[in-house]
Amino acid sequence: MPLARVLWAVVVSTCLGSSMAQKVTQTQPEMSVHEAETVTLDCTFDTRVSNYYLSWYKQPPSGEMVLIIRQEANKQENATNNRFSVNFQKADKSFSLRISAAQLGDAAMYLCALMEGTVTGATEGGLQKPQTSASVQRSGWKE
Repeated sequence: MPLARVLWAVVVSTCLGSSMAQKVTQTQPEMSVHEAETVTLDCTFDTRVSNYYLSWYKQPPSGEMVLIIRQEANKQENATNNRFSVNFQKADKSFSLRISAAQLGDAAMYLCALMEGTVTGATEGGLQKPQTSASVQRSGWKE
């Protein structure tokens, strides 16, 4: 009997910033993705400042937090990093992560973060509960 090996990628919304009103939201339901497919994780944000940047972090089961990609608010071109790219829509206040050619190793917790000011001058804020999960399945895998 064929079994699908399921690994989870949970997206958590994070808001890092000062005491000014900041909001980062993740509203997608659970999703399932096969190896080699493309998956998009959506993140929306709200901030009153003009000098900020957005980041996506990956936390694999081993626990370390890894920065995948960062987008500065004032940059016109969307950031890319190998199979990872973003679609940053400043006017719509959206910041989506696109993972091309999904791999089993992509299973992790993913965090969308917004930080005010410069990279070195940002301050920490709150963390929201996970709101989206995605699985990566190996097609045709048998036990």
